[in-house]
Amino acid sequence: MPEDSILHPALRALIAGNAQGRPGPPGLRLDVRIQAPDLRPFLGGNVLPGVWSFAAAESGPHVAVVALVHGNEIGGALVLDRWLRAGLRPKRGRLSLVFANIDAYARFDPEDPTASRFLDEDLNRLWELDTLEGGRRSLELRRARALRPLFDSVDILLDLHSMLWPSEPLLLAGQAPRAASLALRLGVPPLVVADDGHLSGRRLIDYAPFVARDGAATAVLVEAGSHWEPATVGTMEATGAALLRTTGVVDPADAALWPMAAPGAPRLAAVTRTVTARTSGFAFVRPFRGGDVLPQRNTLIALDGETEVRSPHDNCLMVMPSLRTMPGQTAVRLARFMD
Repeated sequence: MPEDSILHPALRALIAGNAQGRPGPPGLRLDVRIQAPDLRPFLGGNVLPGVWSFAAAESGPHVAVVALVHGNEIGGALVLDRWLRAGLRPKRGRLSLVFANIDAYARFDPEDPTASRFLDEDLNRLWELDTLEGGRRSLELRRARALRPLFDSVDILLDLHSMLWPSEPLLLAGQAPRAASLALRLGVPPLVVADDGHLSGRRLIDYAPFVARDGAATAVLVEAGSHWEPATVGTMEATGAALLRTTGVVDPADAALWPMAAPGAPRLAAVTRTVTARTSGFAFVRPFRGGDVLPQRNTLIALDGETEVRSPHDNCLMVMPSLRTMPGQTAVRLARFMD
C-alpha cells in the first residue's frame, strides 16, 4: 500500500528518518526511518505498568491491542501512542492497549536497532503453561506472568509485529479456526496464514485460552512489514482500526481512527512444513522474500549442512524466510493456499 494512503496525518507527522543503517546481508535493512515515540507519559499505565484499559458503560467484548512484545519493533508503539494521545475510548465493552516489553524498549538505540528485541529471552516464546508456572526466572518471564491475568480476561487480541527480512505483510492465525476466521474478516493485510508456531516456544497467540477447543477467546498476530518503515506503521494501524471496527468496540466514526484502507481479497494459506535450522551451515539457495510462491513441487530451497530442503508441493508459499538462521531457529514456513 502506498505510504500516503495508509498513514493518518497525525501519525505521519511523527515519522522521521534520522538514523543511518549499517550494511548487512542482501535484503537486510537496518536503517531506522521512523522515530521511537516518547512513552514516558504512558509507562505508569492504569492497571499495570505500560497497560491502559478502558471500560465502556455498554457491555461488549474485551479487546486488547498489544505492541512491543519485541522491544525493537517500535511501529506498534507509535500506533498505541497516537491512540492514547488522541483519547481513543471504547463505546462498548473494554479496550486494553498494552506496551509489553517496556524494559527492552527502554534500551532501543537506532544506531543498533536489533539489540533490544529482548533482554533475557524472547517474550514471544514463553506462553506455554509449564513455562509460565514453572520455576525459571528472567525479566521477560516476570513480565509475562504480570500480564497473564489481563490476557486471561481478553476476548479478542491483536499482537502488532514487524519483520527483519523482506516480506509481504500477513496475519498469522495459529491453529485455531476461529482465529483464521477473524483474520479473514479483517482483510488487512489480505494474506492470512494458519501455522503451528515455533519449536522454540509458544507465542502469545498460542496461549492456552486463545487456542482451547472449547474456548471462545481469539488472538491473531500481524506481521506488518519491515521494521522501522513508515508503511509498516500504517499497516499496523490499518489492521488495528479494522479490528476495532469489526468488533464494534469503538465507534467507527471515532476521529482517533484514521480512514479505513480498502482491503484486498483475503486469502488463507495453511503451513504444511515448518523448517527449523539444524546446523550452523543452513543457507538458502537464493535470497527469497516472504510471499514468494514456488510453482513446482520439489524445488530446491535451501541446504541445511548437506541436507536438501525442497518445496513439498506445487504453488508453495514462502512464509517469512529468515535469511540468517541459527540452529534451533525457524528458517521458513512453507504453506499451501486453501482457496
